[in-house]
Amino acid sequence: MSRRNDMDDAGRKAPRRGRRGPQPMNRPPRHSLGQRIAAWTSVVLVGVLVVGALVAYAKYRSFWDSIKRVDVAGLIGPQPPKYTNAENILLIGSDTRVGQRGIGGQVGCNCSDTLMLLHISPGRHAITVMNVPREIMAPILACAASDGTAGQTAQPGQLELINAALAFGGPACTWKTFEAVTSIHVDHFIQLDFTGFEKIINDLGGVNICLPFAIDDPQSGLNLPKGKHHVFGREALAFWRTREGVGTGSDLQRIQRDQYEMAALVQGIEHSGLLSSPSKMLKVVGDATDAMTTDTGLDQNAMLQIGDSLRGITASSVRFVTAPNIPYPANANDVVFEQPQADALFAAIAHDSTLPKAAKGKHKKAAAPPVVDTTAPSQVKVEVENGSGVSGVAGQAGSELTSQGFDVVGTGDASNFNYTASVIQYAAASDLPAVNTLKARLGSVQVVLDSSLTPGTINLIVGSSFTSVSATPAPTPSPSSSGPSVASLSQADSGITANTNICSNQSAFIGPDSPAG
Repeated sequence: MSRRNDMDDAGRKAPRRGRRGPQPMNRPPRHSLGQRIAAWTSVVLVGVLVVGALVAYAKYRSFWDSIKRVDVAGLIGPQPPKYTNAENILLIGSDTRVGQRGIGGQVGCNCSDTLMLLHISPGRHAITVMNVPREIMAPILACAASDGTAGQTAQPGQLELINAALAFGGPACTWKTFEAVTSIHVDHFIQLDFTGFEKIINDLGGVNICLPFAIDDPQSGLNLPKGKHHVFGREALAFWRTREGVGTGSDLQRIQRDQYEMAALVQGIEHSGLLSSPSKMLKVVGDATDAMTTDTGLDQNAMLQIGDSLRGITASSVRFVTAPNIPYPANANDVVFEQPQADALFAAIAHDSTLPKAAKGKHKKAAAPPVVDTTAPSQVKVEVENGSGVSGVAGQAGSELTSQGFDVVGTGDASNFNYTASVIQYAAASDLPAVNTLKARLGSVQVVLDSSLTPGTINLIVGSSFTSVSATPAPTPSPSSSGPSVASLSQADSGITANTNICSNQSAFIGPDSPAG
């Protein structure tokens, strides 16, 4: 099967893709991650609130008309069920530099370098913002040409960074991919680029940030001493872009820091009197709409209803979480969803079950994982692959599983021999009972969702740490009648509410890259 070239027509690095297992293909250099913005959510929330309030007034029609719209009808395909009347808005932050000035760093790849879901609960009584790391590996789906992109063909068994869907198939492809990997029904999308970001922060009167030590980052331009600061557009932008030289230098820590800054911005909105001042709203909405792209379905009536219903939202009812994730076995620089924790989070959002409790302090106690049903070994169809290169290991594991009643449908080699930990791959939530049954016999094993696989058969890649299959399954927790609940998940989601103390974000700065003092 053909693959895309390393460089696009403009000479830029193309988003990286790769097969299930080997090192994925070309991607923007990792150091450019610090040159992108991740905290668009509060600005989008402002846009929803303000635009929703202003579309009721005819004299502001020019602002409404300035919003770019993309018709996604017929491009998304079959959607997951919509279980409640919650509103789910996919938030996309693009790294494009086209037509923009004063943004440092390399030329963008037109990728979605920020991807979040804004979940507004039924009755509009609470908001949950779920971050999806841009380095999540996702299946390559068929997407039609849209919004100036050429589209892409499906490549079964191959994965790409989830942010590449925007570059290859526009926001409709990002929407389609997000629904495929989360099974959460999306109602609308809002996309923002760099344009107007600094102006919006200035319109809101700036935002508070808190640094446990001085930071001088030439890549982002942030240069501030230790302590709490009230910053405006340029420095707020620099903070949100800062990654290298702080903590572990990871995108995940950057997301965590930005969640605190989004919380600070929500606090500022709550106390600024913005929503009761038409003149303040007018200034913000002008800058917000100039930088906004939405689907055509997010019309005036929909925006007005959302905006009006959110007027009573307080900082304590806005929560930020990150989808649980673990390193991608074939490349530790990337990540995959941690299972079953991620699927439990997605199910809780889709059904609007108990929402996440905020993590208190930097020492977080991990809660017991949610219980996943098991099934009889005879009902588990499993393909066994050698991911370590040790001769005969797939046959050994397959024989041991067969002797214990598992239905081994085949053995062979994985696409590479670089696996240390063993990995169970599955196609859909319906396979989780089989996954849990197999996992109980293997001890330490990673679980990865790969929707390009065929449901009904799970895939076991045997890593170099494998010794044998246990004849006795590990004990499982007693069943729970409460159903999926985000509150029972591991605190890897780093959940916080928007009324948090922004100086309690110390764990987001800890790591070998942090300067002393």
